[in-house]
Amino acid sequence: MNTFVNRTGCDLHSHTQASDGMNTPSENVQMAAERGLAALAITDHDTVAGVEEALQAGKRLNITVVPGVEISTMTGGTDIHVLGYYVDYHDSVFLERLAELRRTREQRNTKILQKLRELGIEVTMEEVIEGLGRPLGPDESIGRPHIADVLVLKGHALDLRDAFDRYLAQGAAAYVPQPRIHPTKACEWIREAGGVAVLAHPGLYGNDKLVRTIIEEGAFKGIEVFHSDHGKPEEERYSAMAEEYGLIVTAGSDYHGQRQGQVFHGEIGSRQVPVEVLNQLQQARETIR
Repeated sequence: MNTFVNRTGCDLHSHTQASDGMNTPSENVQMAAERGLAALAITDHDTVAGVEEALQAGKRLNITVVPGVEISTMTGGTDIHVLGYYVDYHDSVFLERLAELRRTREQRNTKILQKLRELGIEVTMEEVIEGLGRPLGPDESIGRPHIADVLVLKGHALDLRDAFDRYLAQGAAAYVPQPRIHPTKACEWIREAGGVAVLAHPGLYGNDKLVRTIIEEGAFKGIEVFHSDHGKPEEERYSAMAEEYGLIVTAGSDYHGQRQGQVFHGEIGSRQVPVEVLNQLQQARETIR
Protein backbone atom coordinates (compact mmCIF):
# COMPACT_ATOMS: atom_id res chain seq x y z
CA MET A 1 0.00 0.00 0.00
CA ASN A 2 1.46 3.38 -1.00
CA THR A 3 1.77 6.04 1.70
CA PHE A 4 1.26 9.53 0.34
CA VAL A 5 1.72 11.39 3.66
CA ASN A 6 0.06 14.77 2.95
CA ARG A 7 0.79 14.67 -0.75
CA THR A 8 -2.18 14.85 -3.06
CA GLY A 9 -1.03 15.68 -6.60
CA CYS A 10 0.11 13.51 -9.50
CA ASP A 11 2.05 14.61 -12.57
CA LEU A 12 1.48 11.91 -15.16
CA HIS A 13 3.77 13.02 -17.99
CA SER A 14 7.55 13.40 -17.74
CA HIS A 15 10.61 12.56 -19.83
CA THR A 16 14.13 11.53 -18.88
CA GLN A 17 17.47 10.91 -20.52
CA ALA A 18 16.05 7.62 -21.77
CA SER A 19 14.48 9.65 -24.58
CA ASP A 20 14.74 13.42 -25.03
CA GLY A 21 14.67 14.60 -21.43
CA MET A 22 17.67 16.28 -19.81
CA ASN A 23 17.58 14.60 -16.38
CA THR A 24 18.04 11.09 -15.11
CA PRO A 25 14.94 9.21 -13.98
CA SER A 26 16.12 9.53 -10.36
CA GLU A 27 16.47 13.30 -10.73
CA ASN A 28 12.90 13.58 -12.02
CA VAL A 29 11.60 11.60 -9.06
CA GLN A 30 13.69 13.69 -6.65
CA MET A 31 12.21 16.89 -8.05
CA ALA A 32 8.70 15.46 -7.80
CA ALA A 33 9.27 14.57 -4.15
CA GLU A 34 10.70 18.01 -3.37
CA ARG A 35 7.63 19.62 -4.92
CA GLY A 36 5.30 17.61 -2.74
CA LEU A 37 3.85 15.30 -5.39
CA ALA A 38 2.28 11.99 -4.47
CA ALA A 39 3.10 10.40 -7.82
CA LEU A 40 5.06 10.91 -11.02
CA ALA A 41 4.74 9.01 -14.29
CA ILE A 42 7.80 8.28 -16.40
CA THR A 43 6.63 8.43 -20.02
CA ASP A 44 9.61 8.45 -22.35
CA HIS A 45 9.19 8.35 -26.11
CA ASP A 46 8.98 4.77 -27.41
CA THR A 47 11.03 3.34 -24.53
CA VAL A 48 10.64 2.18 -20.94
CA ALA A 49 14.40 2.25 -20.27
CA GLY A 50 14.06 4.82 -17.47
CA VAL A 51 11.28 3.11 -15.54
CA GLU A 52 13.30 0.75 -13.32
CA GLU A 53 15.63 3.46 -12.04
CA ALA A 54 12.66 5.72 -11.34
CA LEU A 55 10.83 3.00 -9.43
CA GLN A 56 13.85 2.43 -7.21
CA ALA A 57 14.11 6.16 -6.56
CA GLY A 58 10.41 6.23 -5.74
CA LYS A 59 10.90 3.58 -3.07
CA ARG A 60 13.72 5.57 -1.48
CA LEU A 61 11.80 8.83 -1.54
CA ASN A 62 8.36 7.46 -0.66
CA ILE A 63 6.74 8.66 -3.87
CA THR A 64 4.72 6.53 -6.28
CA VAL A 65 6.21 6.11 -9.74
CA VAL A 66 3.81 5.11 -12.49
CA PRO A 67 5.56 3.03 -15.18
CA GLY A 68 4.62 4.51 -18.51
CA VAL A 69 5.53 5.26 -22.10
CA GLU A 70 4.61 7.77 -24.80
CA ILE A 71 4.18 6.17 -28.21
CA SER A 72 4.45 8.25 -31.38
CA THR A 73 1.68 7.52 -33.88
CA MET A 74 0.03 9.17 -36.87
CA THR A 75 -3.41 9.49 -38.41
CA GLY A 76 -4.95 12.00 -40.79
CA GLY A 77 -1.48 13.38 -41.52
CA THR A 78 -1.08 14.43 -37.87
CA ASP A 79 1.38 13.13 -35.28
CA ILE A 80 -0.61 11.81 -32.32
CA HIS A 81 1.02 10.83 -29.03
CA VAL A 82 -0.39 7.98 -26.96
CA LEU A 83 0.41 7.69 -23.26
CA GLY A 84 0.45 4.21 -21.75
CA TYR A 85 0.23 3.79 -17.97
CA TYR A 86 1.00 0.75 -15.82
CA VAL A 87 2.48 -1.16 -18.74
CA ASP A 88 4.45 -4.31 -18.00
CA TYR A 89 7.87 -2.89 -18.77
CA HIS A 90 9.36 -6.40 -18.82
CA ASP A 91 6.96 -7.73 -21.48
CA SER A 92 9.19 -9.07 -24.29
CA VAL A 93 6.65 -8.54 -27.08
CA PHE A 94 6.03 -4.96 -25.99
CA LEU A 95 9.76 -4.27 -25.71
CA GLU A 96 10.39 -5.53 -29.23
CA ARG A 97 7.57 -3.41 -30.60
CA LEU A 98 9.10 -0.33 -28.96
CA ALA A 99 12.53 -1.31 -30.29
CA GLU A 100 11.15 -1.37 -33.82
CA LEU A 101 9.75 2.14 -33.35
CA ARG A 102 13.18 3.31 -32.19
CA ARG A 103 14.86 1.71 -35.20
CA THR A 104 12.50 3.67 -37.43
CA ARG A 105 13.44 6.83 -35.51
CA GLU A 106 17.14 6.09 -36.08
CA GLN A 107 16.56 5.79 -39.83
CA ARG A 108 14.73 9.11 -39.76
CA ASN A 109 17.62 10.76 -37.89
CA THR A 110 20.03 9.62 -40.60
CA LYS A 111 17.81 11.19 -43.25
CA ILE A 112 17.56 14.44 -41.28
CA LEU A 113 21.35 14.69 -41.06
CA GLN A 114 21.57 14.03 -44.81
CA LYS A 115 19.10 16.85 -45.49
CA LEU A 116 21.11 19.17 -43.28
CA ARG A 117 24.26 18.30 -45.25
CA GLU A 118 22.42 19.13 -48.45
CA LEU A 119 21.71 22.53 -46.91
CA GLY A 120 25.41 22.98 -46.21
CA ILE A 121 25.12 22.19 -42.49
CA GLU A 122 27.44 19.44 -41.29
CA VAL A 123 26.13 17.64 -38.23
CA THR A 124 27.22 14.09 -37.50
CA MET A 125 25.56 11.50 -35.29
CA GLU A 126 28.81 11.35 -33.32
CA GLU A 127 28.39 15.04 -32.49
CA VAL A 128 24.78 14.49 -31.48
CA ILE A 129 25.69 11.66 -29.11
CA GLU A 130 28.68 13.63 -27.79
CA GLY A 131 26.24 16.44 -27.02
CA LEU A 132 24.51 14.17 -24.51
CA GLY A 133 27.56 14.46 -22.28
CA ARG A 134 27.36 10.74 -21.53
CA PRO A 135 27.26 7.41 -23.39
CA LEU A 136 23.94 6.53 -25.02
CA GLY A 137 22.42 3.80 -22.88
CA PRO A 138 20.73 0.58 -24.04
CA ASP A 139 17.16 1.14 -25.28
CA GLU A 140 17.62 4.92 -25.14
CA SER A 141 16.80 6.97 -28.21
CA ILE A 142 18.03 10.06 -30.03
CA GLY A 143 15.35 12.54 -31.08
CA ARG A 144 15.08 15.83 -32.90
CA PRO A 145 15.73 17.90 -29.74
CA HIS A 146 19.20 16.33 -29.54
CA ILE A 147 19.91 17.36 -33.13
CA ALA A 148 18.54 20.81 -32.35
CA ASP A 149 21.03 21.14 -29.48
CA VAL A 150 23.93 20.67 -31.90
CA LEU A 151 22.44 23.13 -34.38
CA VAL A 152 22.33 25.75 -31.62
CA LEU A 153 25.83 24.86 -30.40
CA LYS A 154 27.26 25.27 -33.91
CA GLY A 155 25.51 28.59 -34.45
CA HIS A 156 22.94 27.45 -37.01
CA ALA A 157 20.00 28.36 -34.75
CA LEU A 158 19.38 30.78 -31.90
CA ASP A 159 17.65 28.29 -29.61
CA LEU A 160 15.65 25.08 -29.62
CA ARG A 161 12.51 26.71 -31.02
CA ASP A 162 14.47 28.42 -33.78
CA ALA A 163 16.14 25.12 -34.71
CA PHE A 164 12.75 23.45 -35.05
CA ASP A 165 11.19 26.36 -36.93
CA ARG A 166 14.05 26.57 -39.42
CA TYR A 167 15.00 22.93 -39.87
CA LEU A 168 13.22 20.22 -37.87
CA ALA A 169 9.50 20.96 -37.52
CA GLN A 170 6.96 19.68 -40.01
CA GLY A 171 7.34 21.71 -43.20
CA ALA A 172 10.82 23.00 -42.27
CA ALA A 173 13.92 22.65 -44.45
CA ALA A 174 15.31 19.40 -43.01
CA TYR A 175 12.07 17.81 -41.84
CA VAL A 176 11.67 14.13 -42.63
CA PRO A 177 8.32 12.39 -42.04
CA GLN A 178 8.55 9.23 -39.99
CA PRO A 179 6.45 6.17 -40.73
CA ARG A 180 4.25 5.68 -37.69
CA ILE A 181 1.62 3.26 -36.49
CA HIS A 182 -2.03 4.27 -36.05
CA PRO A 183 -3.11 5.47 -32.56
CA THR A 184 -5.49 2.53 -32.20
CA LYS A 185 -2.59 0.13 -32.81
CA ALA A 186 -0.59 1.82 -30.04
CA CYS A 187 -3.58 1.47 -27.72
CA GLU A 188 -3.74 -2.23 -28.55
CA TRP A 189 -0.05 -2.67 -27.76
CA ILE A 190 -0.47 -0.88 -24.44
CA ARG A 191 -3.51 -2.97 -23.54
CA GLU A 192 -1.72 -6.20 -24.46
CA ALA A 193 1.15 -5.11 -22.19
CA GLY A 194 -1.31 -4.77 -19.30
CA GLY A 195 -1.59 -0.99 -19.45
CA VAL A 196 -4.21 1.67 -20.10
CA ALA A 197 -4.04 4.16 -22.99
CA VAL A 198 -4.57 7.92 -22.65
CA LEU A 199 -4.61 10.50 -25.43
CA ALA A 200 -1.77 12.99 -24.85
CA HIS A 201 -2.11 16.81 -25.14
CA PRO A 202 -5.04 16.97 -27.60
CA GLY A 203 -4.76 20.75 -27.80
CA LEU A 204 -1.45 20.47 -29.65
CA TYR A 205 -3.05 18.80 -32.67
CA GLY A 206 -5.14 21.81 -33.65
CA ASN A 207 -7.94 19.58 -34.88
CA ASP A 208 -10.72 18.68 -32.46
CA LYS A 209 -12.64 16.90 -35.19
CA LEU A 210 -9.71 14.48 -35.53
CA VAL A 211 -9.50 14.18 -31.74
CA ARG A 212 -13.15 13.17 -31.59
CA THR A 213 -12.68 10.66 -34.41
CA ILE A 214 -9.81 9.02 -32.55
CA ILE A 215 -11.74 8.91 -29.28
CA GLU A 216 -14.82 7.48 -30.94
CA GLU A 217 -12.79 4.51 -32.14
CA GLY A 218 -13.04 3.47 -28.49
CA ALA A 219 -9.46 2.47 -27.71
CA PHE A 220 -8.64 5.30 -25.30
CA LYS A 221 -9.62 5.22 -21.63
CA GLY A 222 -8.43 8.69 -20.75
CA ILE A 223 -7.48 12.11 -22.09
CA GLU A 224 -4.77 14.53 -20.91
CA VAL A 225 -6.95 17.52 -20.17
CA PHE A 226 -4.35 19.47 -18.19
CA HIS A 227 -1.06 20.00 -20.00
CA SER A 228 1.62 22.68 -19.88
CA ASP A 229 0.66 23.90 -23.36
CA HIS A 230 -3.09 23.94 -22.67
CA GLY A 231 -4.71 27.19 -21.63
CA LYS A 232 -8.02 27.59 -19.83
CA PRO A 233 -10.10 27.24 -23.03
CA GLU A 234 -8.44 23.91 -23.86
CA GLU A 235 -8.87 22.65 -20.31
CA GLU A 236 -12.56 23.49 -20.35
CA ARG A 237 -13.08 22.02 -23.82
CA TYR A 238 -11.36 18.73 -23.08
CA SER A 239 -12.92 18.43 -19.64
CA ALA A 240 -16.29 18.56 -21.37
CA MET A 241 -15.12 16.06 -23.96
CA ALA A 242 -13.91 13.71 -21.21
CA GLU A 243 -17.32 13.87 -19.55
CA GLU A 244 -19.08 13.34 -22.88
CA TYR A 245 -17.12 10.21 -23.71
CA GLY A 246 -16.64 8.89 -20.18
CA LEU A 247 -12.87 9.28 -20.21
CA ILE A 248 -10.48 9.56 -17.27
CA VAL A 249 -9.10 13.08 -16.87
CA THR A 250 -5.31 13.17 -16.53
CA ALA A 251 -2.70 15.90 -16.20
CA GLY A 252 0.97 16.18 -17.05
CA SER A 253 3.70 18.78 -17.18
CA ASP A 254 5.39 16.98 -20.10
CA TYR A 255 8.63 17.93 -18.38
CA HIS A 256 11.74 17.48 -20.53
CA GLY A 257 14.20 19.46 -18.43
CA GLN A 258 16.05 22.65 -19.23
CA ARG A 259 17.57 23.31 -22.65
CA GLN A 260 19.46 26.52 -23.36
CA GLY A 261 18.07 28.00 -20.18
CA GLN A 262 14.44 27.20 -20.96
CA VAL A 263 12.22 24.51 -19.45
CA PHE A 264 10.39 22.44 -22.03
CA HIS A 265 7.30 22.06 -21.82
CA GLY A 266 6.68 22.82 -18.14
CA GLU A 267 8.19 22.23 -14.69
CA ILE A 268 7.46 18.97 -12.89
CA GLY A 269 4.26 19.40 -10.94
CA SER A 270 3.01 22.34 -13.00
CA ARG A 271 -0.02 20.25 -13.99
CA GLN A 272 -1.57 17.83 -11.50
CA VAL A 273 -4.54 15.59 -10.83
CA PRO A 274 -5.46 14.03 -7.45
CA VAL A 275 -4.30 10.55 -6.43
CA GLU A 276 -7.81 9.21 -7.05
CA VAL A 277 -6.95 9.28 -10.75
CA LEU A 278 -4.37 6.54 -10.15
CA ASN A 279 -7.18 4.35 -8.84
CA GLN A 280 -9.27 5.16 -11.92
CA LEU A 281 -6.41 4.16 -14.20
CA GLN A 282 -5.85 0.94 -12.27
CA GLN A 283 -9.54 0.09 -12.46
CA ALA A 284 -9.62 0.78 -16.20
CA ARG A 285 -6.58 -1.43 -16.59
CA GLU A 286 -8.30 -4.28 -14.80
CA THR A 287 -11.49 -3.81 -16.82
CA ILE A 288 -9.77 -4.19 -20.19
CA ARG A 289 -7.76 -7.26 -19.27
